Amino acid sequence: MAEKKKLLLLDGSSLAFRSFYGLLDLSRFQNQNGLHTNALYAFHRIIHTLFETENPTHMLVAFDAGKTTFRTEFYDDYKGGRQSMPAELAEQWPYFKVLLSAMGVKSYELANYEADDIIGTLSRQGEAAGFDVVIISGDKDLTQLATDQTRVDITVKGVSELKSYTPESIREEMGIDPLQIIDLKGLMGDSSDNYPGVRKVGEKTALKLLKEYGSIEQLYEQIDAMKESKMKENLVTDKENAFLSKRLATIDVETPIELTLEELAIAEKKEEELIAFYREMNFNSFLRDLNYEEEDRSESFADITFTALDEIKAEHFSDEMALYVEMLENNYHFGKIVALSWGNGTHIYTAKPEVALQSEAFKKWAEDASMKKQVYDAKRTKVMLHYAGVELAGIDFDMLLASYIINTKDSGRDVAAVAQEYGHQEVSFDETIYGKGAKTAVPADWNVVYEHLARKVAAIHQLMPTLNEELEKNNQHELYYDMELPLAIILADMEIAGIRVEPERLEKMKIEFSQRLEEIEKQIHAEAGEAFNINSPKQLSVILFEKMGLPPIKKTKTGYSTAVDVLEKLSETAPIAQMILDYRQLAKLQSTYVEGLLKFIKPETGKVHTIYTQTLTQTGRLSSNDPNLQNIPIRMEEGRKIRQAFVPSQPSWKIFASDYSQIELRVLAHISKDEHMQAAFIEGQDIHTSTAMRVFGIADEASVTSNVRRQAKAVNFGIVYGISDYGLSQNLGITRNKAKDFIDRYFEKYPGIKQFMEDIVVEAREKGFVETLYHRRRYLPDINSRNFNLRSFAERTAINSPIQGTAADILKVAMIRMQKALKEQNLKAKMLLQVHDELIFECPAEEVPLLEKLVPEMMENAVELSVPLEVDSNFGDNWYEAK
Repeated sequence: MAEKKKLLLLDGSSLAFRSFYGLLDLSRFQNQNGLHTNALYAFHRIIHTLFETENPTHMLVAFDAGKTTFRTEFYDDYKGGRQSMPAELAEQWPYFKVLLSAMGVKSYELANYEADDIIGTLSRQGEAAGFDVVIISGDKDLTQLATDQTRVDITVKGVSELKSYTPESIREEMGIDPLQIIDLKGLMGDSSDNYPGVRKVGEKTALKLLKEYGSIEQLYEQIDAMKESKMKENLVTDKENAFLSKRLATIDVETPIELTLEELAIAEKKEEELIAFYREMNFNSFLRDLNYEEEDRSESFADITFTALDEIKAEHFSDEMALYVEMLENNYHFGKIVALSWGNGTHIYTAKPEVALQSEAFKKWAEDASMKKQVYDAKRTKVMLHYAGVELAGIDFDMLLASYIINTKDSGRDVAAVAQEYGHQEVSFDETIYGKGAKTAVPADWNVVYEHLARKVAAIHQLMPTLNEELEKNNQHELYYDMELPLAIILADMEIAGIRVEPERLEKMKIEFSQRLEEIEKQIHAEAGEAFNINSPKQLSVILFEKMGLPPIKKTKTGYSTAVDVLEKLSETAPIAQMILDYRQLAKLQSTYVEGLLKFIKPETGKVHTIYTQTLTQTGRLSSNDPNLQNIPIRMEEGRKIRQAFVPSQPSWKIFASDYSQIELRVLAHISKDEHMQAAFIEGQDIHTSTAMRVFGIADEASVTSNVRRQAKAVNFGIVYGISDYGLSQNLGITRNKAKDFIDRYFEKYPGIKQFMEDIVVEAREKGFVETLYHRRRYLPDINSRNFNLRSFAERTAINSPIQGTAADILKVAMIRMQKALKEQNLKAKMLLQVHDELIFECPAEEVPLLEKLVPEMMENAVELSVPLEVDSNFGDNWYEAK
């Protein structure tokens, strides 16, 4: 017997919006180009889940074709109350169809119709053809399509939970049949779609009328017999609206669709397109879940030979060779070297670590600065060999850094990512050789490992001239050789040095935080008048909005929201809301940072050794991970206190910290040449107060309140980050119209900034990229796109990249100058950390006066701008005191 066919119909427009708002973590979900990806991530997750749970044979994702449909032809205000799509979602919109195509799923839209109508038509066609039909949407209107063959699933919470509707369940819950939902909407109207219904008739009243009369038509046929009441008066007065609303609510099941059901058969996944999409969106977890193998292209490696050595001699080295050290662990501060390989473009040597690292010949060559080495990742290689007792010197080329500068993207640990891009298809990805995840292991056949490493070394050596030529052509030779490559060595030294962390202090904090959490919990329960699970949004919602009667701000499908933004608004008048916020923040500090940091203390050193990545961000900023020391929350005092555990490595030494003051805004003032912003910095004014006075027309500083300054600060930094009116409205808790007004007034008062923004977009359109002052490029392939959303995102990126990138470059120059000065003056002080715009050192107490002069001098004079750079410095017995 043939397998029963199942047709899955998705309301793409509804699910895209639900995906966006259900995973509203805009800062976390961005790719290397700055594109927001939260909606795409959540959307992919529900598609993948539906594949597994529903096992459909046929599938279609329907999208709205636009705001104008046949409904707007007879009712102009249909959906008229809806705000425009947030820019952060709009920039993702074109990629939904790219994702679906790669997954083998058909998508479709039809001019003059909505996604609902496409779904309604295909559901009826599917039923007629004997399919089981399942509809997925966030819009409960589609429940009118439920039949014995069609089940309608509506999203309940974001896109992670679904509630199923069948004719039986609808009758049980509401007491009406699915098609009567159209009449229900006709009577009660729909505020989300902006159609009126009958005044004062809500769902409860509408259901009562339908149970008695059956339909709107039958109701009005018998309305004369209805007893006189205000409800009858409203029904008579709004009869036209009732029939209009029913017409608007009725899904068209006979749309002129140019698709057949067979065309909706799920196709094979387009693996290459899917892999490319995952990489572009930084969906690494999805990439890991995808099983694929690289082609064996060893035939193109025929002209390269390699020798596995059991004994290493001086004759195995020359004065210019490539070197690669293999370690399978991501965190190289805790891992072990698997094998080593070195050589030129044609003959390569390989050896196991017990052979190479015990060899005096290898150590002498590795530590000889006159022997030039090309590597893939200078920092990683230097750190790995340091732990093995070898102090690598003479690095004059880093393939990963070069490729990153030429076209800013993170290639990670894998040589193949760069090698294949430049035609070396013979280099396999590590995953092909060693497996992935928990299955990572060295193959039993060591020849496989040796050949794999030899291909890497050959590619590094052979690609150096090509990449150097690209750097010269792009005017990026100095950026690479004077900034990024020297910085890689400095970062290696910083990582090796690490920073001492007192586990006793963290353990004590762990106890203190636990006690404080218990205290806050008791205060919350006392304020609520009863004990409940604070971590349960459902229980919390009942306490706040039902028992305590606080005004609900945002409603979800499961009740009233208790999200952070809601609690922040409630906290202005309700102390319990602030208590809950404090409880949540403290609980996160406890689990993520206090307990988390303890796991990263290296037993041999008593320190944490964060990993700095130079090749992750599009702007050139460094990132920190394992552990991430750039994201320790310091808004709460308890968060700041975590820094008390970071101490000098020697008794009587001090932690010294220096921080650039508002460097990005100073860069903006320089690049834009705006005379008002430049004057504020030159005259030493507080830039946010100055902005508040100009934008809000305030005459004197004393009249600038903290709240007004906060708004001015949000606009200042929002401009730097290309914020939209939606983003600013979310940050400040104001309407989008008010946020837009703030931005418009800002440009009016700072015309130089507005002119810069216009000019840089024109330049980007002509060149296809923008640059920092140091020629770091940001390519913008969508800057001339016909797609408005893609083009708009590229324009915002063109504006903020030179600002953020130049600020990052200046800090790197300062680090290089600072490290050089420490060595030249033979100081014991060490540079330990870089956190955002801040440098952190440890030093003997007697060197503090020297650093108080030296560090600001090096940092403030790293570059000459039209406005002064300013640095704030502090010191103490730990990082907390130094801030």
